Amino acid sequence: MQTNVSPTRMQLQKLKRRYAVARRGHKLLKDKLDELLKNFMELVRRNRDLRTAVDAALAEAFTGFTVARAVMSSAAVEEALMFPKERASVTASSRNLMSVQVPTLKWDFEEQKDRSQIYPYGFALTSVELDRAIKLLSDTMPLLIELAEVEKSVELLAEAIEGTRRRVNALEHILIPQLETDIKYIRMKLEEAERGNLTRLMKVKDIVRAKSV
Repeated sequence: MQTNVSPTRMQLQKLKRRYAVARRGHKLLKDKLDELLKNFMELVRRNRDLRTAVDAALAEAFTGFTVARAVMSSAAVEEALMFPKERASVTASSRNLMSVQVPTLKWDFEEQKDRSQIYPYGFALTSVELDRAIKLLSDTMPLLIELAEVEKSVELLAEAIEGTRRRVNALEHILIPQLETDIKYIRMKLEEAERGNLTRLMKVKDIVRAKSV
């Protein structure tokens, strides 16, 4: 690497301080990157498990709706589902995860002692398949909300990991090597100057000694 710094002791001390700060910053960012990767992998595993469970439940629920439409008329199915019985809401907030604000979604619904209250219809004119599909969707909603939370968290952590990795690489491969080169260059120049001064002093001493003889 080329260097263009003044070879002075003051500049050397300044570069040493910058080098120490850069080394500490590199270590902190490296530790942060390792922790981000750890949390990222945990969320990825949780995301995979949730996705598998949600996909299986939704597939079964949709199959139930398909069978219900085969057993009942389309108009009867639509009429049965026209007025939902269960009230629900999602509250969004955030939490700090390694300096990354990730979402927190809370699923709230009116608890019913009698779980049959989730059905917006009577059972006399509907099929068992429709009942199962409604129950499956109701049970899957908390998992679906958590899946949305986890997937967004994975996305945000991935962005943070990429940004932190770039900063670590910049320190490790650009700034720190450049500082090391500059410090080495100044030390070499100062040592050359000291040797030059020592040589001149020895010559002056020899001249003075020769004159005194």
